[in-house]
Amino acid sequence: MGNKNISARLILMNFLEFAVWGAYLTSLGRYLGNIGLGSEIKWFFAMQGIVSIFMPALMGIVADKYMQAQKVLSLCHGLAGIFMAGAGFYCMAAGDAIQFAPLFALYSISVAFFMPTIALTNSVAYSALEGAGKDPVKAFPPIRVFGTVGFICSMLLTNWLKIDGTAMQDSYTQMIQSGAISVVLCLYALTMPACPVKTATESKSIVESLGLNAFSLFRQRQFAIFFIFSMMLGASLQITNGYANTFLGSFGTNPAFADTFAVKNSNALLAISQASETLCILLIPFCMKRFGIKRVMLIAMFAWVFRFGFFGLGQPDMPGVLLFVLSCIVYGVAFDFFNISGSLYVNENTDTSIRSSAQGLFMLMTNGLGASIGTLAAGAVVEHYDVFNNAANWSTVWYIFAGYALVVALLFMVCFKDTARKN
Repeated sequence: MGNKNISARLILMNFLEFAVWGAYLTSLGRYLGNIGLGSEIKWFFAMQGIVSIFMPALMGIVADKYMQAQKVLSLCHGLAGIFMAGAGFYCMAAGDAIQFAPLFALYSISVAFFMPTIALTNSVAYSALEGAGKDPVKAFPPIRVFGTVGFICSMLLTNWLKIDGTAMQDSYTQMIQSGAISVVLCLYALTMPACPVKTATESKSIVESLGLNAFSLFRQRQFAIFFIFSMMLGASLQITNGYANTFLGSFGTNPAFADTFAVKNSNALLAISQASETLCILLIPFCMKRFGIKRVMLIAMFAWVFRFGFFGLGQPDMPGVLLFVLSCIVYGVAFDFFNISGSLYVNENTDTSIRSSAQGLFMLMTNGLGASIGTLAAGAVVEHYDVFNNAANWSTVWYIFAGYALVVALLFMVCFKDTARKN
């Protein structure tokens, strides 16, 4: 296939990439709670952060030096799909006797190979766009938006098939759905334009090869503060992925709420978060130019306060459900203004020689260390308040998360100085 339709091909690739994730990311927690593994939710979501600390870097080295990136992408999706589908088939076969260890092992291997594919998809897209004579900075963002569209569509498919935990006997099929899409992308990736393998012209140290030289940025006070707060805010990233759907499902034990839309179609309700994310991307260039990185990051931090706070205040019926909707709307601001603006700040304030490594460090601090620590800490809070036996305590849990986000925001306001602007 030629370069004329490269944008359409990349749109499909991004659509499938995030459809793999959307099949289970927001609904797995509710399923785990239903099968008696509620106390283990934290480990399933922390594992995504744990593998993000090292697997993307390892697969990136393979793609840079030994195998074309589109082939590494195909390999990773093939393995991720097989093991995720295997997790689903295990649950189907085990019935009411599902054990934590085999399910967690299959799931962990799957996410270990899936998490690197996010960066690999970007690499394949950048290479293909450059090969077609296009500027990735201008051409990629509209393509990437369709990744979020794929995530939303997969969430809605999960919701429509009633496999998000509302029909317990069928809930495991969300993992089979994810695995099937991953296998499709495994095959589709092989049709993408070949990515060049870089031949080393000079010897590099292990530190340089792994991108660890970016840690030198911690010598700069402002970057050290920025990365530390990125990790602290990154702790918020997986909390609602792991527990929002479980929380909404808990209202089903109350006959007054059991038939409400928020309970029976929780995945569809949560899809508003991703729709908001898509729209908020468009606001970032204006806000970065108008307010600067410090104020934009503060907007994100206070948005997390409202994200959690609205969950604590809401109810599934009218008018309380509108607070759930507002929580989903502010998620777009909380996620985009932090992740994308932070990435732009790193890109604009680091030397080109370590820019890619610095981006990797930002991801490690947020989606790796931050998300892992935050998920485990959130799990400890959830267990302390015994929400699976006393659903009334969910509000307290959300207020604690909101309080944490507020403290982080106030500390960031005091500690971080945007040297490019007057604070």
